[in-house]
Amino acid sequence: MSDWMTLLEVGGPLAAFGGGAAYTRARHPGVYWSTVGLPLSTVRLLGSYGSVMEACGLTVQPSRLRAFAVKATTRREVRPVPPRRGIIRPTSTGLRLRLRLAPGQEPADVAASAERLRHAWGVHAVYVKDVKPGVVELRLVGFDVLRDVRMPRKADGGHLKVPVALREDATAFVRDYRAVPHQLTLGATLSGKSMYLRHLVTGLARQPVALVGIDCKRGVELAPFAARLSALATDPEQAAELLPVLIKEMEDRYDLIKTRQGIAPGTPAEDITSDIWGLPERERPVPVVLFVDEVAELFLVATKKDEERRDEMVTQLIRLAQLGRAAGIYLEVCGQRFGAELGKGATMLRAQLTGRVCHRVNDEASAKMALGDIAPEAVMAACAIAPERPGLAVAGDTSGGWSRIRTPYLSLGDAARICQESAHLAPELPALEPFRPELPAGPVVTPAPVVRPVPVTD
Repeated sequence: MSDWMTLLEVGGPLAAFGGGAAYTRARHPGVYWSTVGLPLSTVRLLGSYGSVMEACGLTVQPSRLRAFAVKATTRREVRPVPPRRGIIRPTSTGLRLRLRLAPGQEPADVAASAERLRHAWGVHAVYVKDVKPGVVELRLVGFDVLRDVRMPRKADGGHLKVPVALREDATAFVRDYRAVPHQLTLGATLSGKSMYLRHLVTGLARQPVALVGIDCKRGVELAPFAARLSALATDPEQAAELLPVLIKEMEDRYDLIKTRQGIAPGTPAEDITSDIWGLPERERPVPVVLFVDEVAELFLVATKKDEERRDEMVTQLIRLAQLGRAAGIYLEVCGQRFGAELGKGATMLRAQLTGRVCHRVNDEASAKMALGDIAPEAVMAACAIAPERPGLAVAGDTSGGWSRIRTPYLSLGDAARICQESAHLAPELPALEPFRPELPAGPVVTPAPVVRPVPVTD
């Protein structure tokens, strides 16, 4: 009887602890990682580092001097040497450590063994980042950070930089318009594309930037942000009037830059510029970001007259994409479907859009149109996005790199409130004043009719 009591006294708390750990791991993976996963993975890494590196083929033969020293002092067998390991730095989502590669190794050798390292050390994923020649950083992620997105507290923002999503390696995905001037964002209905757009608009709303929108869905996506928009077109007819104004604004800015380039013999080198960012701050025009939602609506035509208007608008979009960067005009083109069958100019426009973000799409052709020309292996990753994970996307760039990202939830009401609070930051651009959206008046409260009681008579 005493043995059973002892088992109950010992096993009961252990079972409760195991059940609590399992529940915490499923419901609160961040808490589980900080309390249980981090110590276990650190012990595994420290205890098996050398053997794991050797099993992954990441060891090299020691130098002759080291081999001679080992034989002379210990008389042990000379074993291959793993990369020198730096200090382990724990984070709220994983671990980070730097490795100094041995002679003859390259970062690709470590990246090829990332899956083996993940299993050996019991973490969710391992990512390799090239820090400098001969040094790489291992980023061990303890759990799936894209399941419940929490943006890092120290996200790298700044002028024309918006931390808009979280990467799968637990770092912030920053939309930098100075580095990537134009971008194509695709996504089917309920894929999270609108959430991505909200974060971009609200991030730029707090900055001295002119926001211009073309929303051919009668403005239902961009109209809630009207307080912060400098111009808004809600159908192809209005877009056909707005785009020439932006072209004229771009040409005027080029004239300003050219005037500044009137280089005299004694002009200092720092006063010579080829874009607006080289102009003095007092003369520099405000940057303009053009959001085009449902870009396919600009390509669709029903009559011959519509076809002429379409060709003109597409040509103007291509000109803005080709020449707008130096004038401080940036494009954010969004849509559910984008392909060569949209018509003349679609492929040429895509070629000018450096950044690519592909949410869940309805067909493989759209994923290929978004990512196939810059990162072919990312196409299958985009096609594998499940409908149960809205906001999940694949982001690529012209360097060939790509990664999975997910946008945190932001309600439309909160986004509209942020735009209203930052309405005073909307710059004055006289050319765009005719297209400035009219703010709706507050809701009219109609008093309820007074119902007088009917007297009851006998």
